[in-house]
Amino acid sequence: MTSTAPATTGRTVLDLAQAGRFEEIRDLFAPPLRAMVPAEALQAAWAAEVAQRGPVTAVGEPVSESAGPGGVAVKIPVTFERGEVTVVISLADGGWLTGIQLAPASAAEPAAPWRPPDYADPAAFDEQDVTVGSGPLAVPGTLSLPRQGGPWPGVVLLGGSGPVDRDETVGRNKPFKDLAWGLASRGAAVLRFDKVTHVHGEKVVQDRGFTLTDEYLPQAIAAIDLLRQHPGVDPGRIVVAGHSLGGTVAPRVAAAAPPVAGLVILAGGTQPMYWAAVRQVRYLASLNPATAAASGPAIEAMTRQAEKVDSPDLSPSTPDSELPFGVPAPYWLDVRGYDPAAAAAAGS
Repeated sequence: MTSTAPATTGRTVLDLAQAGRFEEIRDLFAPPLRAMVPAEALQAAWAAEVAQRGPVTAVGEPVSESAGPGGVAVKIPVTFERGEVTVVISLADGGWLTGIQLAPASAAEPAAPWRPPDYADPAAFDEQDVTVGSGPLAVPGTLSLPRQGGPWPGVVLLGGSGPVDRDETVGRNKPFKDLAWGLASRGAAVLRFDKVTHVHGEKVVQDRGFTLTDEYLPQAIAAIDLLRQHPGVDPGRIVVAGHSLGGTVAPRVAAAAPPVAGLVILAGGTQPMYWAAVRQVRYLASLNPATAAASGPAIEAMTRQAEKVDSPDLSPSTPDSELPFGVPAPYWLDVRGYDPAAAAAAGS
């Protein structure tokens, strides 16, 4: 993607939304993230906002600010007929879109930088950079180590869907950094790392055989091994804590890795993500009867794609265009063959 000023990209996204060109917005997203951003969902979310607030009557000047390493947040004040919001558009290196959020009007004000939570004591631990895994898909991470005591219990954090960084950065929020600092303040060694889709997105997109297993297991198992081999960590007290899709896949990680002491699942899903997407878009559309009617064809198309994943006819050669988000069949064959609840029960 060619480099464009963040404010210009932000305004382009808003213009495309007003023109109803949601597939073009999806194509502006970073390649690894497009799988999680169907044009139909974008359309339903925007239609619901317009149905509630009326048409756009004015657009303010975009304001750009830093949003973590390499990231930029563009804030655009938007006035509707019946209210005001701030459209927050997140961009990564290269100008790729990584997120769109409809925030309160007050969000147009400059965001305060990330601050340690009250429960964290920076004087109680140290942090060091580490490399998780080996070879061309190794990723960088951060190891938080208490200064007192030991051997400590260990925690490996698994991020959610999409190309998230080790902190799960969203604007000023860094929930994994919060967790790591809080746990390290209380005597736990914590390892968090950038997802392979965040660091090696272009390589991932070029691999049509890339699966859910490839997205998580190599780095997760390497992270567990790294903690097990650390002299300050008790190898018998290592747990895996996963958020969202990371929580969904955590039981699979535990089954494939050296024995772990336990799992912490934070908002993990038991419903396959392709059906969850249908449910979410249907809900967004239901917020207004007119929106529901307009979104009907898109919901039907997404439903057909989800049914295709569940069909016994699904094979590695099934055209990408027939599948959810245009993601190749190998990924869905892996997803549909995995029952997280059964995997968790088997390991309990």
